[in-house]
Amino acid sequence: MDEQSLSFRLLAILFPIFGIVAAGYFYGRKHKPEMAVANRLNMDVFVPALVFAAMAGKSFDLAAYAPLALGGFIVIAVCGLLAWPIARLCGVQPKTLAPPMMFNNSGNIGLPLAVLAWGEAALPAAVILFMVENTLHFSFGAKLLDPKTRILMLWRIPVVFAAIAGLTVAVLKIPVWQPLVIAIKMLGDVSVPLLLFSLGVRMTDVSFGEWKLSVGSALLRPLAGMAIAYAVIQLFGLEGRDAAMLVVFGALPPAVLNFLFAERYQQEPQRVASIVLVGNLAALVFLPLALVLVL
Repeated sequence: MDEQSLSFRLLAILFPIFGIVAAGYFYGRKHKPEMAVANRLNMDVFVPALVFAAMAGKSFDLAAYAPLALGGFIVIAVCGLLAWPIARLCGVQPKTLAPPMMFNNSGNIGLPLAVLAWGEAALPAAVILFMVENTLHFSFGAKLLDPKTRILMLWRIPVVFAAIAGLTVAVLKIPVWQPLVIAIKMLGDVSVPLLLFSLGVRMTDVSFGEWKLSVGSALLRPLAGMAIAYAVIQLFGLEGRDAAMLVVFGALPPAVLNFLFAERYQQEPQRVASIVLVGNLAALVFLPLALVLVL
């Protein structure tokens, strides 16, 4: 693939993502929409529908995805371990820096990016990485900020329940009425554009405060994530699309959910918001770099 063709492909992959984020940002600046209800619907209905449809609609071989899932877990865990001493060296509370370093935007950006880069066939693998990240965020991430969190109740979270249900249907080959499958898929199709649009709206509410910490984490997270991903690829012998997806997974910016968690548990939310904002802006540089490395 020559340089011009690669540039056009990168543009074709990334423009829809950042275009929708930009639309949300400019609409949010002008109209200040209240996105709480839309975000709640997305996390309770649309994203679970997407996850269920992606898993139940495929012939799912759990063993085939095990190395990728474990690789995603290692990338998240090692990034968190790196964040802890760095936070102490910088005089920052580890509970402020560790979550944005660990939990990336595998939903808002990771899912559409995988489909645009590798097609619909890549969606189950992208959902596996999303579920690893999301499950860890709602379990360990919540426990980190609030020791009273009950991890055994994790299955009650709609996204996690949908993943369990989808895997059960796929593994046991349970037949599902086709009109119901179509209805669930249509609900799921709402989720990704709404996730991206909501991300843009959310960016209007945060500032560039604590810019040194924000810029430092925006550089460290994707570089460390990609380096760890390459080490995992060598360790597990990952090849082809799965290896490429893990590298891109390592380069993803912090999840917006980090800000929502910090706000809920009063863990320096404005500082976390700044880290998330700058990290997502840095994705304009690091995601093309990751795609250049793997395409």
